[in-house]
Amino acid sequence: MNNKLLEIKNLTIHYDTEDATVHALNHLSFSLEAGKTLGFVGETGAGKTTTAKAIMRILPHPPAKIVQGEILFEGQDLLKKSIKEMQSIRGKEISMIFQDPMTSINPVLQVVDQVAEVIQLHQTTNKREAYNLAADILEMVGIKRDRIEEYPHQFSGGMKQRVIIAMALACRPKLLIADEPTSALDVTIQAQVLELMKSIKVKFNSSMIMITHDLGIVAEICDYVAVIYAGHIVEYGTREQLFTNACHPYTKGLFGCIPDLTRVEAELVPIVGLMPDPSNLPVGCAFHPRCPNAMEKCGKGCLGDDVEYAIRSVEVEPNHFVSCLLYGNDGGALV
Repeated sequence: MNNKLLEIKNLTIHYDTEDATVHALNHLSFSLEAGKTLGFVGETGAGKTTTAKAIMRILPHPPAKIVQGEILFEGQDLLKKSIKEMQSIRGKEISMIFQDPMTSINPVLQVVDQVAEVIQLHQTTNKREAYNLAADILEMVGIKRDRIEEYPHQFSGGMKQRVIIAMALACRPKLLIADEPTSALDVTIQAQVLELMKSIKVKFNSSMIMITHDLGIVAEICDYVAVIYAGHIVEYGTREQLFTNACHPYTKGLFGCIPDLTRVEAELVPIVGLMPDPSNLPVGCAFHPRCPNAMEKCGKGCLGDDVEYAIRSVEVEPNHFVSCLLYGNDGGALV
C-alpha cells in the first residue's frame, strides 16, 4: 500500500502471569493508508484491544511484554520512543476512543474543561483560547454551548460518548483508534455516533482503526478489514473483498452467523467450539480445531517459519491476503 501512515510488522506480545504466559499477539502485521479506515474484527480475546494499546504504548507493564516487532507511525518506530515522546504523541498525533465513556471522563469536572485540558497539553494556548476551542469542538459533535459547563452525570450515554469523541479529536489527530465506541449504546444512538465519526473523519482527513464485533458497522464505515483470530490476522482486504469473497474458514464462519434476508434458511450455522486458551494455543493453525476444512498438516504448521507447512499470508487477489494452508503460494485454492 502507498502512503502508509501506520505499519505494524511481526508484532508479538505476551502477558507473563504467575500461572502461565498468555500469547496475546502472534506475528501480527498490517498497514493503514492515510485517510482510510481499517476495521478490526474478531471474537473477544482475539487481541484487538491489545493491538490498540500497543500502538498507544499504554500496555500494563508488567505483565505485558513486547517480544518482537515494529510499530511504524509515519516511518518512526513507536516502540523506540521514550515515555516523554509518547506523551507528546498521544492525544495530538494518535487518539483513542475507549469502549465505556464513564471510564474516560472525570465525574467532578465540567465537560468543557476536560476537552480544554487536552488542547492546553498539546497546543500553545491560554486558558480562554483553549476554552473557546473546546466549546467549538463540543458544538461540532452535537453538544450545544448552553450545556458545555455541565457535568458528565447530566448527560446520557450517547452524549457522554460525544464528549469522548470531542476529547479524542481536540487536536485533530492523524490516527484515531475507536475501541468498540458504540457497544454500550442503543441502536438509534449507535447510528448517530457512527455518522458523526464518519463526517468528522472526512472533515479532518484522519485515518481510523475501528475495533468492533459488529460486521454491520464494518460495512458502514470501514475501507479495509482485518479479521483477527488468536492474536494473528487470518484475512485482510478491502471491505468489498471481505463481504463478497471471504476466503478464510473463520471469516466464512463469521458471515455464516449473520441472518441473510435474501435467503430462506432453517437456522444459522454457528462456528463450533470456543476460542483457544491463549496461554495454551494449539500447534499449527490456531483455528484448525474448529475448522470444517481442517487437514492433517494444519496441526503441524507454524506462523511465518520456513518449514514444510509454513502458514504464510497469501495474496489471493490484489490487496486481499489470507493466512491459510487451503491456499497455495500462487494465491490459488488447493481444495
